[in-house]
Amino acid sequence: MRNTRALAVAGAAVAALGLSAPAAAAWETPSNITALPSVIARGGQLTISVDGCRNGGTATSSAFSPTHLSPVHGSKERARGTATINSDARPGPYDITVDCGGRKMTKPQAFTVIGGVRGGLGGSTTTGASPTDMAIGGGLVAAAVVGGGVFWMRRRAERRI
Repeated sequence: MRNTRALAVAGAAVAALGLSAPAAAAWETPSNITALPSVIARGGQLTISVDGCRNGGTATSSAFSPTHLSPVHGSKERARGTATINSDARPGPYDITVDCGGRKMTKPQAFTVIGGVRGGLGGSTTTGASPTDMAIGGGLVAAAVVGGGVFWMRRRAERRI
């Protein structure tokens, strides 16, 4: 009976160790690549965080130059870096590939670059006032002069009464 219990305990210990080994090995490879902000304009700064990259590494993408990832203090398994998006990056989604000491991982469509707004004249084709604008302004000034004259004439007539 004692041998059976000892064998059962040893079997449970081996099973627990066997199940925990893949989880421990998973932390030695890069995982969970995070890019913030997820939508960014050209020339903006992108913060990249990677779990399982304890000694740091390099992040690459076609939207920015290779960026060094440094280990985060207080976290044994995380690395972080800041990349500047190229000014000539085309709008659209981009992948990030991380290399942590020979172990690589790619996150497809990790972030999206947005383009600039196309500016224009906004309907303005001439500078200064057009003849129509001058006619409208002149009419308003004439109406004000006539209205002021009528007001003063009326006040003058009230004094005579």
